[in-house]
Amino acid sequence: QVQLVESGGGSVQAGRSLRLSCASSGSTDRVYYMGWFRQYPGKEREGIAMAFIKSELKFRADSVSGRFFISYDNAKNTLYLQMNDLKLEDTAMYYCAAALYNPHFSKWNPTEYQYWGRGTQVTVSS
Repeated sequence: QVQLVESGGGSVQAGRSLRLSCASSGSTDRVYYMGWFRQYPGKEREGIAMAFIKSELKFRADSVSGRFFISYDNAKNTLYLQMNDLKLEDTAMYYCAAALYNPHFSKWNPTEYQYWGRGTQVTVSS
């Protein structure tokens, strides 16, 4: 089992920055992929950034390209999401997710991830 705990959410004004953290524990050596998803009320979770944590591969959705940056600290088993120039439309619940090895991994499909954190709320105001 893998446990994920997000932190770093909060309320900020548009244009400001936040950094989300996702601390992982348990069988972390089995995790190959980790990602950040966000969810608007009444909507499905959408993938915004993910990393192949056993390599340097990282991906971002077009909606956050140039503003959000994902990173992983192997020593701390912690995934980060640096969010810059936050916009009103970034207001959502943000979730961290982890997945085991899958040769046919579909990185933006939330059902591909076996482990999820409880989420952290990000609220951006004008």
